[in-house]
Amino acid sequence: MLFLIGFILVCGSIVAGYTMHGGNLKVLWQPSEFIIIGGAAIGAFVISSPMVVIKGAGAAFKVLLGGLPYQKKETFMQILGFFFELSKAMRTKGIKEVEQHIDHPHESALFKKYPALTKDHHIEAFICDNVRLIVMGSGLPNQLDELMDEEIHLHHTERHAVVNAYNGMSEGLPALGIVAAVLGVIITMGSISEPPEILGKLIGAALVGTFFGVLMSYGVVGPMAKNIEAQYAGEHAFYVCLKVAIVNFARQLSPQIICEFTRKQMPGTVRPSFQQAEEYLNKLGTTA
Repeated sequence: MLFLIGFILVCGSIVAGYTMHGGNLKVLWQPSEFIIIGGAAIGAFVISSPMVVIKGAGAAFKVLLGGLPYQKKETFMQILGFFFELSKAMRTKGIKEVEQHIDHPHESALFKKYPALTKDHHIEAFICDNVRLIVMGSGLPNQLDELMDEEIHLHHTERHAVVNAYNGMSEGLPALGIVAAVLGVIITMGSISEPPEILGKLIGAALVGTFFGVLMSYGVVGPMAKNIEAQYAGEHAFYVCLKVAIVNFARQLSPQIICEFTRKQMPGTVRPSFQQAEEYLNKLGTTA
């Protein structure tokens, strides 16, 4: 939603300012220039990106429109609730109870209470795979910490490749605008014998290419890349909080201490106060 609002503000401000100076909007409508710049930008994007990045760019565009839930306090609170209850289940009912939740997350009453942990299959797999290692007793907490760091780094690198692809497109758009302008000048030179009125329109049409390339770079695609990067940064912080919770679960700390260590790792914009977290955990019932 914010992306659409920002896009409307960018375009609306330019159109308003242009018309206030007496500009003719018809002059800006140059479909051939848009095809040259847009088509070349997309083509360069395809040339420079493997298929996994191209697919990721499509998914990232959906993120621009709908956003990721990792800017909300309620989403991070679900980590506290989940590991509070999972740790209690481990203490009161034993490993078998935890195994049932981890091996069958879509049938687990515990996972169903915390949909933020199952909506993204990467996050669900991250939790289940690493808690399963704890249940199997196949790793020390410090080893598990390093293993999860590598997994988070790999996921972040994959996400950042998409951001880099959008940044690359943004950096190339002004140059492609110049390409379109040069082609317009070539056409104009072919009509050099025409009267000034005709030449003026041709030159104006050529300059629209430069205008469009710079506008799309600094007014649209560049800010898109920044937005996507910020969304994925929130997701990265979510993974880090999951890692802290899992490591302290492996250390067999008390449910309250696990949640407090995890709470302190949350970004300031979404971190609940100690009292808020305590009230939230006190309201939780025992999972069947």
